[in-house]
Amino acid sequence: MDTVALRPIKNEADLLALVATGSQRAFTELFDAYYKQIGEYVYKLTESIEVTEEVVQDVFIKIWLRKETLPELDNFCYYLFILSKNHALNQLRKKANDTARQMEWLTQFEEDTYTADNSSLAEEYRILIDDAVEKLPPQQKKIYKLSREQHLKHEEIANLLNISPKTVKKHVALALRFIKNELSPQNDIVIVAILSAPLFFL
Repeated sequence: MDTVALRPIKNEADLLALVATGSQRAFTELFDAYYKQIGEYVYKLTESIEVTEEVVQDVFIKIWLRKETLPELDNFCYYLFILSKNHALNQLRKKANDTARQMEWLTQFEEDTYTADNSSLAEEYRILIDDAVEKLPPQQKKIYKLSREQHLKHEEIANLLNISPKTVKKHVALALRFIKNELSPQNDIVIVAILSAPLFFL
């Protein structure tokens, strides 16, 4: 994959300018336009849905946190591609290092120290979201986890639980609304949205 494989948005320059001002709507449009394309590429590198999801989420969190610099980019597609490629390779190295360390480190102290030293902003938010998910009503929590953790689509969940896809969609929407409301008072709602929304790459 190269930058030619990405399908740029026609109004990309205007969109980037809006994102730079903090427009959540513009960022959502940008995210929706590119996350699947990037996800398909990252999956080819990692061959893991979970790692791909983390990479895509972390890439877009980084873009959001550096949004003020977006209008300065000469080629956003190239920037997005390089950022995704480098982050995917870094994640693969990290996973390999984690496995090696787990084989070598025998004390709980060393494991705790490693975990603490390598906690990222995204990981901290994931913990907050997991805590919020546990507060959901049982049916909502079950449907949300099937969608978010097992990557099932609405129709698949509906067939599994013998309910309508419309009911599944409603439960997912209610769960997302609760999670955002739970975390929004003291956290960046855009980051929460990136990490809590189900992503489908394949």
